Amino acid sequence: MDDELLELQRQFEFAQQAKSSIRLSERNVVELVQKLQQLQFIDFELLHTVSGKEYITLDQLRNEMVAEVKKLGRISLIDLADATGVDLYYVEKQAQSVVTEHGELMLTQGEIMSESYWDSIAEEINERLQECSQIALTELAAQLNVGLDLVSSVLEPRLGTIVKGRLEGGQLYTPAYVARVGAMVRGAVRGITVPTNLTVVWSSLQQLLQEIDGTSGLAVEGSFFQSLFNGLVKEGKVLGSLRAGVHWTPAVFAVAQREFVDSFFSQNSFITYEALHKLGIPQPIQFLQSRYPEGKPLVTTFVHSSMIEMVDASTEDALDRGSWSDSLSLLPSSFTPQDASKMLSLCQSIQNAVKSNKAHIFGDFYVLSSSFIKDICDRVVRELETSGVSGSAGDFQVSNEAKLGHESSRLNDSNEMASDGGANRLADKGSKKKKGKATGNTVANLSESAADNQEQTLTKSKRGQKRGKDTSSQTSDSKTGSRKELLKMKEDNPGPSEEWIMQKITALVSDFEEQDDPETILRPLANQLRPTIISYWMEKKKALLTNNAERMKHLLDNLQKKLDESFLNMQLYEKALELFEDDQSTSVVLHRHLLRTVAAPMVDMLLQNLDEHNKLKNGHDEQEAPNSESVSLSPGDRTVIFKSFPGALANKALAVVEALEGKSVEIFMAAFRMVTEESGLPLKKLDKKLERTLLHSYRKELTAQVSAETDPVSLLPKVVSLLYIQVYHKALQAPGRAISVAISHLKDKLDESACKILTDYQTATVTLLTLLAASPGDEEDCASDRILSKKELLESQMLDLKSLVLSTSQSS
Repeated sequence: MDDELLELQRQFEFAQQAKSSIRLSERNVVELVQKLQQLQFIDFELLHTVSGKEYITLDQLRNEMVAEVKKLGRISLIDLADATGVDLYYVEKQAQSVVTEHGELMLTQGEIMSESYWDSIAEEINERLQECSQIALTELAAQLNVGLDLVSSVLEPRLGTIVKGRLEGGQLYTPAYVARVGAMVRGAVRGITVPTNLTVVWSSLQQLLQEIDGTSGLAVEGSFFQSLFNGLVKEGKVLGSLRAGVHWTPAVFAVAQREFVDSFFSQNSFITYEALHKLGIPQPIQFLQSRYPEGKPLVTTFVHSSMIEMVDASTEDALDRGSWSDSLSLLPSSFTPQDASKMLSLCQSIQNAVKSNKAHIFGDFYVLSSSFIKDICDRVVRELETSGVSGSAGDFQVSNEAKLGHESSRLNDSNEMASDGGANRLADKGSKKKKGKATGNTVANLSESAADNQEQTLTKSKRGQKRGKDTSSQTSDSKTGSRKELLKMKEDNPGPSEEWIMQKITALVSDFEEQDDPETILRPLANQLRPTIISYWMEKKKALLTNNAERMKHLLDNLQKKLDESFLNMQLYEKALELFEDDQSTSVVLHRHLLRTVAAPMVDMLLQNLDEHNKLKNGHDEQEAPNSESVSLSPGDRTVIFKSFPGALANKALAVVEALEGKSVEIFMAAFRMVTEESGLPLKKLDKKLERTLLHSYRKELTAQVSAETDPVSLLPKVVSLLYIQVYHKALQAPGRAISVAISHLKDKLDESACKILTDYQTATVTLLTLLAASPGDEEDCASDRILSKKELLESQMLDLKSLVLSTSQSS
């Protein structure tokens, strides 16, 4: 058999070495192969090489690719295409088949790698790891020019076998390094005695490792520490509880927590939620309820049932005595008003008393018995009876009224001082003039001093009391009777305010004022008592208003009569001012004199009567003044009164007061008419008939005064006024400094003898007053011959002057 095989080998070798006499061209070979493929003698796919001179089968291509990979361990598809001489398209197409057929190969990022390649790489990594203790995967990936995930995936199955190390957080560590860091983590965690955020601990360990390893060491990720910590917890080497992955509470702290809470609660019968929060207990209510089922949760505190029973018993005792209780004062200082309120809601006896109206709770924690509240109400009502119920609503605004009264008093004092000072300054100034050269008009100076004294008197008569409100439509209200007054009483006068009642309660129960916040109990208590007090006050006031109705009607009737008389006189005097319109300076003096002497008393009378009517309307029990004459008011008093009037009336009253200080009688008359019309007090107009009647009466009165006058100085103004009635049929009111101008207007109307008598008398009067003013002593102490002679001369001339005037009056 062997011989036959050897023979066949020799024949085959001979056939191969024999040269063919017929050679085929490359084209013939190509055509031949195509023919064989058409005849299906070649039923497999043939690939051309890149040179185009060779054919290669797919199996051969795959075998060559596998051989090349095993030879190099790692090769890219581009290099495989060059090595096999086949186009890259076919290499890429067959690469997945090669990897699928050979499990030890892998295709990644255009490269085919073998397991043996990675084994050798792992051995190199292990050698390096043992030298450095730790290696970053990012560094390996950069060196191998592969992805980080690929390095991680090929190293994980080789850890513990080829690679002697541990992979954590993208880092490779040696077992010794892991044990070293694990010991550090264990020691750090065991040293924690309070709840701690582990990220802070890991940061401290990172800094420690950097200090140990220096700049050559790599930064250790916190996840590595966390992984080692989780292993220690599972093994039971550290005890405690972990919340949210990073909040670590050691077991020793939990034990201390429970011991502290148990000790504090057993000693004090309460504990605050804030204390539990400081201990690191996030849900204090659930924690305490689970440990102390008999306790009760309040708003900020957890209490034992014994404390609730204590408050219940103490408050119940106060209610039985008809007193009151401050439950907050019975509790420790850490309790809030909300806690006290919640505790009262848990006291059964107190809730029963509240339901049966035997007790009331104010300000969350004050408990007052009904009998105690009734006693306070009765005492406040008695206080109201003692002080009188006639006051208006404004009289019960305690705090505001006190403040206003103080300011008004201070304003009055300052006005009085200013008035006194002004009068003194004028007196000093006048004295200096009198001591100098006597060239001025002495009668005028004397008149100015009299006017100043009158203003000073007005200023000193103060009325700083606050007036009531709402005097609009007062006449119409009085005419329609007291029924309309009673209907408006509740709206106009709301009665004692809460502040007034609070002040009275404080005076009756001084313990309330000693509370930390008295308004906590005073305001709600006053609010509850106020309806009862107002009801009593309204009943009493209703009766008082009924009694005041007749007085109001009588007051307005008298005021109407006085106003008519005064206003007619004012109109009569106003007509005489027309004679001096050409002399502007004298006209201003006459206007101011008329406003000061006639208009001012009329305004004061109106304001005082309207104010009194307003008081009666608001229920004041005003006593009738024995003297019906009006008291002169200062500008400050007038301001206080008109400001108490309602809007429209107050504005018009302000215009009257301002006109009173002005220079025009016409403006004042217009403003005065508006005020009286707003008040429902229409005024009469002066017609011809009334003017003749008033002039006749005024003439008779002046004639009688001239006949009876004994003072030679006072006689002159009355004579001049009487002559103006006789000559001009005008009632002139002239001050001392306007007498000379008034006499000059009479020269054209009197004969020469009468004019000479009047002029001589005026000259003698001025001379006498000048001598008296220059004299340092009183008139009785002056023994000057000149003064005596002047007096005698003036007295002799006074008879002539009287005869002249009276004869002229009779002839008229």
